[in-house]
Amino acid sequence: MEQKQSEDPVKSPVVQEIIMSNRIGAISVELAKRLNIEPVKALQLFYESQTCADLHDKSTGLYLYGDLYVADEFMREMEYGTQGIWQMR
Repeated sequence: MEQKQSEDPVKSPVVQEIIMSNRIGAISVELAKRLNIEPVKALQLFYESQTCADLHDKSTGLYLYGDLYVADEFMREMEYGTQGIWQMR
């Protein structure tokens, strides 16, 4: 049987939040490696960033990119400030 798209469990807000939380964890681990800091500190910095806000904002499209790209975007934000490419769109 073929499921209707509206019945797709992956589209559930709860499942989407689990997926996003997993991605943020992976991004934070990558940032911890790059910055040579504790993962908890990297998670805190990421949650306070514009990059994280843009990742949650579906209108930016950032959520469509891979975790390493998002980590790169965070590093650019830290280097150049919060006026990243996602806010200019």
